[in-house]
Amino acid sequence: MSSNGSRRRDITVADVAKAANVSKAQAARALGNYGAVSDDVRERVLAAAEELAYRPNELARSMNTGKSNTIGVVVGDIENPHFGLATRGITDTAKKSGFNVILINTDEERAAEVDAVQVLLDKRVDGLIVAPASSTETQHLQRVQDSGRPLVLLDRAADGLQIDTVTVEMTGVAYESTRYLIEAGHRRIAFISTLKSAVPYSEGVPLDSSQIAERVDGMRRAFLESGLSLPEDLVRLNAGDAESIRNITREVLHLPDPATAVVASDGLIALSVVEAIQEMDLSIPEDVSFLMYDDFAWTRLTSPPLTVVAQPVYEMGVAAAEALIRQIEGRRPAAVPTFTARLIRRNSVGAPRKSELPSEATPSR
Repeated sequence: MSSNGSRRRDITVADVAKAANVSKAQAARALGNYGAVSDDVRERVLAAAEELAYRPNELARSMNTGKSNTIGVVVGDIENPHFGLATRGITDTAKKSGFNVILINTDEERAAEVDAVQVLLDKRVDGLIVAPASSTETQHLQRVQDSGRPLVLLDRAADGLQIDTVTVEMTGVAYESTRYLIEAGHRRIAFISTLKSAVPYSEGVPLDSSQIAERVDGMRRAFLESGLSLPEDLVRLNAGDAESIRNITREVLHLPDPATAVVASDGLIALSVVEAIQEMDLSIPEDVSFLMYDDFAWTRLTSPPLTVVAQPVYEMGVAAAEALIRQIEGRRPAAVPTFTARLIRRNSVGAPRKSELPSEATPSR
């Protein structure tokens, strides 16, 4: 029967020093690879450390060297494959440069993000990569920048902060995607997003995410250039869990003037939208057209394959990690790569089922 008292005691620097017959200071310098130490002492210390299965105390090391060799990453939803793929790009790049990654999920809550940033700072991470829950409420990020701690933003910009930011410009591809749907005959196009808002969407309502704001701006421009008005009643925010997404989908498809096409703002939303459409015994694209942001393997395996807006998500993670490591190592700043998204047309968009839809542009209600 084991107990706390019978557990193996952690091997310390003092134990290694005793086994190598050197002073504790000499052992610490050899293990930490700093300061002056002879080759003979280093060899004896490293041999003793291996024999004793010594593991360094990373917190103590970081206090001695000022470096923890860790990067803190804060994202809104680790269940979302978008952030999962971006995080893979970050971790792959960090590992190559000798850094470990601490990941914290915030559920897109700003208060949780503020706490997460502080936790990571308390853990003495060498730098942070943050996908901000808000593009406007960013005082905590300003404080990080003011402190001199390396910081890079991922996926969303922050108003007024001059920080390396790795994003995809979304207005253009949102415009292209909406024009594609309009040219197919659609006038009632729903857009579903998890973005939190205290009020229903209408023109002028501030959107607290640069990504969603750009997508809606692109949609609005496409409608206006086609002589139409954006159907604001179909811009649906606050799509939280899977059930709420299914409810929103059923609602927009059951309106007296229903949506004939649905755009999902990410892969998680897309899964629940498609599920709701199937539960309603509707077919894509015969009954409702469908388009989603992000391109994952499953979107090519559905029947029909889904039309998507593909983003270079992994590459964005790589670029964010490279930019942060460059800051940590004090290297000369370099321009952050510019990333673009592209519309991939598959088979989930067709003509609206309603034959009575006008063939020429008329304003939507």
